[in-house]
Amino acid sequence: MFLTARNRVIISHILIGAFISIILLHPITKIVYWIEFYDDLHLNNYENIWTFLIDRFTSSFSQEMITMSLVFALIGGCIGFVFALYHLSLVRSHQRVQLLEKELAEDLPTLIKSNESERLEFKSSIRWDYKQQRSNKALESVIAKSIAGFMNHKGGNLLIGIDDDGQVLGLEHDYQTLRHKNRDGFERCLMDIIKTWLGGDVCSLAHCAFYQIDGKDICRIFIEPSVSPVYCNKDKVAKYYLRTGNGTRELDARETFAHISKVRAQ
Repeated sequence: MFLTARNRVIISHILIGAFISIILLHPITKIVYWIEFYDDLHLNNYENIWTFLIDRFTSSFSQEMITMSLVFALIGGCIGFVFALYHLSLVRSHQRVQLLEKELAEDLPTLIKSNESERLEFKSSIRWDYKQQRSNKALESVIAKSIAGFMNHKGGNLLIGIDDDGQVLGLEHDYQTLRHKNRDGFERCLMDIIKTWLGGDVCSLAHCAFYQIDGKDICRIFIEPSVSPVYCNKDKVAKYYLRTGNGTRELDARETFAHISKVRAQ
């Protein structure tokens, strides 16, 4: 079975930590031992400290001392594991910064003129039903599915207040359906949708930014890819959505398992 990139990093750090502990930490302990007990234990039988170190290092691999060597290896492995987690955290943070910088560098009018793709989708609203000309909370599930699809793929941009043809509709109708009829209320509502449908733990993967085009508010949501599967919970049933091409589709159990396994192997 192939190891994931994350597991390879952890294992390599553990092995390096164990190795360094045996060849570095163990000798340092011996040096302290030499200095502390030189007179009491008649260590002056050795010509110098290097002779002592070589003798003790050689004997540490003998059958009688193998337990101590394993203890040092375990200590080094634990230290390596901690450093691996820290390293992975730094890499993840760096990737997030790079992703956000890349997304922010894209000009919004240029995005709107672009066609929908695997990293870009337009939505007219989160609650306002333009066909029925009334508030429709059922539309919130559509937003949740789109966000889940991006999180389970490579992330991307979700523009709200833009119809499928790229026409700017704005958020005014949505504002009227909210308790706080402004950008702040809209963002709160959006985060509540994510929390309710996808789980509060993934709220940090969605970043809202508001713009004005032709006097109309537009919400741009930067969505980061998730390191773990994101499920959309509907009627206590967890469903898995994935962004494919310029659409979001639901995967069946077999497809979900295959996709998650593929992602974890990368």
